[in-house]
Amino acid sequence: MKAFKLKPIAAALIALILIAGAAGAFLSPASQAADDKKTAGPKPALTVSTVRPQMVTMPIRLPANGNIAAWQEAIIGSESNGLRLAEVHVNVGDQVRAGQVLASFAPETVAAEVAQAKAALMEAEANAAEAAANAARARTLQSTGALSEQQINQYLTAEQTQKARVEAAKATLAAQQLRMKHVQVVAPDSGIISARAATVGAVVPAGTELFRLIRKGRLEWRAEVTSSELGRVKTGTPVSIVAVNGAELKGKVRMVGPTVDPQNRAAIVYVDLGAANESGPAARAGMFARGEFDLGTSSALTVPQQAVVLRDGFNYVFRLTPENRVQQVKVRTGRRIGDRVEVLEGLKSDAAVVVSGAGFLNDGDLVRLTGDASVSAEAAAKPAAAVK
Repeated sequence: MKAFKLKPIAAALIALILIAGAAGAFLSPASQAADDKKTAGPKPALTVSTVRPQMVTMPIRLPANGNIAAWQEAIIGSESNGLRLAEVHVNVGDQVRAGQVLASFAPETVAAEVAQAKAALMEAEANAAEAAANAARARTLQSTGALSEQQINQYLTAEQTQKARVEAAKATLAAQQLRMKHVQVVAPDSGIISARAATVGAVVPAGTELFRLIRKGRLEWRAEVTSSELGRVKTGTPVSIVAVNGAELKGKVRMVGPTVDPQNRAAIVYVDLGAANESGPAARAGMFARGEFDLGTSSALTVPQQAVVLRDGFNYVFRLTPENRVQQVKVRTGRRIGDRVEVLEGLKSDAAVVVSGAGFLNDGDLVRLTGDASVSAEAAAKPAAAVK
């Protein structure tokens, strides 16, 4: 009877032992993983490479904006009054030389006036010859008393009067001949026709503008430079210019404007671009252009461009600490040359700066360095074309 009662108790004990063993087998991997995680420590956020800032020689550039304009623009007008324009020989864009005929007026009216002036001169000369002969006879009779003193003076005065009329007739003829010369409108200098108002058949008064001429075809860039930067620009300073259509031009400072505009506190700097054909067919008067004045070179502390991260409108770099953590450092950047960026403030020359992966890091992140962690100084400092 007692043996029969012990069997359920034994079965219950065996069941409890089996359940405890199964629970231990199930929980042991999880607890082991937790222990491994505690002993392993935090994992690096990213594998990065670093480089130290380099001192390189960079050009000093002063940027400016302005317009391309004609060096000098001559206005060619009519010197004859009331003549009909018969022919126009040039158009806008034509290159002309000094003395070339640009337009012609109808010469018939002026030719008739020249002929009339010649006839008036011949008449005056004839009258002058007669007056001279009478004056000569009066002089021979002056001592005889045949003529009164008043009559002799009249003959002598008539001689002088006719001489004056001859000179007046000559002057009139010269004026008409000069007007005949002005029947042809000629170029006062070599250059390019920039505007034309002459129309065949028009009767124009004297002084009417017929053409505009870019003298010598020379162009210039009129750059606006602030008064604070004006002292850095000197006559002869080289300038690199990029027009609005992408044309690249070279020039030199011809003159620095003597005054500063009180409205925008800027002065005009005149940069000579040479002849239009030398500046290239893409350069045209009236174009807007950006340019940079070459003010020399200076040493600069630089880092690779990919090391600089722009966040919230400010520039940052990530400096590596001895604990392999990164520290976000705010910097002020300056010039650029190729893939190098000048650092003006915020970074020491011996700092290790993160290059690859900088854009994915946050302040305080733990990182791992690659085997080729350091970028070579020669590759980093390789010169390239300067850009702003």
